[in-house]
Amino acid sequence: MLINSGGSAVSARPHSARSPLPRFVHGRRHRSAVPRFSSRSLRAKSSRFGSLSLLLPAAGSSNRLRVVRAVAGAEAGGSASPFDASPGFPEPLSVKIPVGDRYILVETGHMGRQASGAVTVTDGDTVIYTSVCLADIPSEPADFFPLNVNYQERFSAAGRTSGGFYKREGRPKDHEVLICRLIDRPLRPTMLKGFYHETQVLSWVLSYDGLHTPDSLAVTAAGIAVALSEVPNSKAIAGVRIGLVGDKFIVNPTTKEMEESDLDLLLAGTDSAILMIEGYCNFLSEEKLLQAVEVGQEAVQAICKEVDVLVKKCGKPKMLDAIKLPPSELYKHVEDIAGDELLKVLQIKGKVPRRKSLVSLEDKVLTILTEKGYVSKDATFVAAETIPDMEVDEDEDEEVVVDGEIDEGDVHIKPVSRKSTPLFFSEVDVKLVFKEVTSKLLRRRIVEGGKRSDGRTPDEIRPINSRCGLLPRAHGSALFTRGETQSLAVATLGDRQMAQRVDNLVADDELKRFYLQYSFPPSCVGEVGRMGAPSRREIGHGTLTERALEPILPSEDDFPYTIRVESTITESNGSSSMASVCGGCLALQDAGVPIKSSIAGIAMGMVLDTQEFGGDGTPLILSDITGSEDASGDMDFKVAGNEDGVTAFQMDIKVAGITLPIMRNALLQARDGRKRILAEMANCSPPPSKSLSKHAPLIHVMKVKPDKINLIIGSGGKKVKSIIEETGVEAIETQDDGVVKITAKDLSSIERSKAIISNLTMVPTIGDIYRNCEIKSIAPYGVFVEIAPGKEGLCHISELSSNWLAKAEDAFKVGDRVDVKLIEINDKGQLRFSRRALLPDPDPKEFGTQQTAGAAGEESASAPSTDKVAAKKVVFMPKDNFSEENIEQTRDKVSVSKVTGSPKSISTEQTIQPRKKAIKRLVSPAKDKAYIGKDRPKMSSSKAVSSISANDEST
Repeated sequence: MLINSGGSAVSARPHSARSPLPRFVHGRRHRSAVPRFSSRSLRAKSSRFGSLSLLLPAAGSSNRLRVVRAVAGAEAGGSASPFDASPGFPEPLSVKIPVGDRYILVETGHMGRQASGAVTVTDGDTVIYTSVCLADIPSEPADFFPLNVNYQERFSAAGRTSGGFYKREGRPKDHEVLICRLIDRPLRPTMLKGFYHETQVLSWVLSYDGLHTPDSLAVTAAGIAVALSEVPNSKAIAGVRIGLVGDKFIVNPTTKEMEESDLDLLLAGTDSAILMIEGYCNFLSEEKLLQAVEVGQEAVQAICKEVDVLVKKCGKPKMLDAIKLPPSELYKHVEDIAGDELLKVLQIKGKVPRRKSLVSLEDKVLTILTEKGYVSKDATFVAAETIPDMEVDEDEDEEVVVDGEIDEGDVHIKPVSRKSTPLFFSEVDVKLVFKEVTSKLLRRRIVEGGKRSDGRTPDEIRPINSRCGLLPRAHGSALFTRGETQSLAVATLGDRQMAQRVDNLVADDELKRFYLQYSFPPSCVGEVGRMGAPSRREIGHGTLTERALEPILPSEDDFPYTIRVESTITESNGSSSMASVCGGCLALQDAGVPIKSSIAGIAMGMVLDTQEFGGDGTPLILSDITGSEDASGDMDFKVAGNEDGVTAFQMDIKVAGITLPIMRNALLQARDGRKRILAEMANCSPPPSKSLSKHAPLIHVMKVKPDKINLIIGSGGKKVKSIIEETGVEAIETQDDGVVKITAKDLSSIERSKAIISNLTMVPTIGDIYRNCEIKSIAPYGVFVEIAPGKEGLCHISELSSNWLAKAEDAFKVGDRVDVKLIEINDKGQLRFSRRALLPDPDPKEFGTQQTAGAAGEESASAPSTDKVAAKKVVFMPKDNFSEENIEQTRDKVSVSKVTGSPKSISTEQTIQPRKKAIKRLVSPAKDKAYIGKDRPKMSSSKAVSSISANDEST
């Protein structure tokens, strides 16, 4: 403990639990005994902690150089706890805060005690750890707050490991970048102007239960950590998610509830106003959205009140003395020098000429102030300030330090007032003031004159021009131009292999069937810049546009393509993301995607305090804002949808916040603007083709039984690869539910692969006819016919021909192709076929002739065996000699034979008697009616014998 001049005890913050006084061992300071030194605590002689002050070393004190970082123990949360052996750390605290239908647990003082602020927030089994730290030395003054946010989802939180080669988490994934933006956007408006210490917010997902989403929890954790830290901010913030299941709004719904939700709204704000909203829905009305925002605002207010109580218990004093604002006199100097000319420059309609004129005018102001002696470009900071400096009294002996090891230590300092060159203003201050004056004059002109920088009224839309099909080889393309903002949108169609794979905390990797990629090159604003990986802004704008277009897409069953849309901003002067929505919608139509309806996007702005410029105090809403109106305004509200409802919306506030009535006016004015834009898009010239491009791939979808999928894939994928190589298709995709998608460039290859897959997966049915089937093997009792790869059945010798066959080899050989009909499936699943059932039915009166014709047909079906059959069976006539004359001659002989009853005829009939039974069984078997059909006529055995006898006699 150190004793100050008043004799009161002051709690120091040593680096360890050892004595705060430095120890020396053999002329060297002991490293572990040296507390941490922070130049951020080096202030003026009066401490920022109010009741504490830094002491100068008394005369005659020990020869030491010490630095003390005072920490107000009582104000920072009380005395040390058993968890912390060091008295400098605050006591761990835990508090439960009601959110929706459950509680979240907020803990501080357990982890990250050396950070300026650190909390863990738990919802269910999902745990978020967030820390806040700030730099010791302030950065150069700028027109933005130096805030850096990083969010990371550890795979270990869900009991997983990264699937890549490197098992350590690497660069942030897209959805992590989006959550970083969700944390950054509501925090930034609450930071006080003039504070330039770089601030870093780090957030990790340490545990994830798959039920409670971490994004809204991370926003709340960051707001609590900043509120507990030394960073000066106006109010604590919190964030919640709102879902809509049926007609009920749910605060922080679970992932299962979100599957049934028609709304995904994330809202952040303070106890009095809204700071940020981002949501996606399926054509919800403006009134429904306002109801959801009201529910979310009430939940946020309840959280913020509990956070304020926690901050009073253990929050650290804010670094208000570190705020440095430009001198008030500088505003008058800038307005006197550039006021009149600045009003003329702001009336220039073109963005590039106006920007160049503003830069020239800014240089002129700097030059005039420098000539008058108010500014020196060499001075980095000119106003008198108190800069702490480490000094040693002259009467003290110099400390002995071996090897120059002055480490982090407990060293006394004396703040000494340093004065730089006695000038009034710095160059950075002049630039900051010039920008503020420009913004003020622009707002005044809009409020007082009712005209914007380009001459439009507050609710007027810029001129719109659009055209489609400008890229001949692209599947779909559109160029959408609104004022000086232009988007080139290109749509590409593909199969499942083109889908975007997303690696997340859930066990299964997500495949995105539709995704949009937004690109903002520096050339679109006429500048030179870095090109490389997409920035956080590009990822955020692309996701907003993607989620806006997603509700209008057809289902995968109706349109089985994977869709990729690229939006390249070729010109930018405000609202480029909403131009991407319009251009992307036209490109989808040009690619032939059957969208549900056209949608458009518009960006809304606002001047909140109109009373400052002579108005009546009513906020002024601006439609279709430009870049300068976005930078100088108080709101950036993007809304996408059609005439009936909204699909996506995003709002960022740059002031203390807006209320629900202001949001209502902005939403209604945005709806009117969307209607005008949709009317202009309908006049697109040339219009979208609305049909598939000839360069787009063809996808055929077929359904098979799920248990047949393995037959298509084959062992190790060999079968599907062979089908792709054989037919020339690009890809064959199989799903567990039996859906098969064939992707190819032409229709013929799809038909070939479709036929192969159909044969592989077919389910045989009695009565089915199979053409051109190959005989795979021959047995004494028949032949085995392959109707599909790997699927064979028996065609019995009795079903091979209408005539008697002694051996199947006499008429067929392996490799021959025949037509067969399925006539039986036994209990074991074995197939039995009939070739005879497909042969022409013989006429009962002319059976012998039909038998001869059938034999001729068999000879033609099996040409190599024709001679054998003719030689074997004398009852058949050669095919070449078969004619009507032969048939008539046969008829005559049959009649003569029947009438005369000559011995010759009788002997012939007796000769063929042994074959009589075989022919009767062949023509009319007992099971023939069941196998062949009811319409097959029955043959009498007498007629059959007579015919054969006549033929034999004539022979």
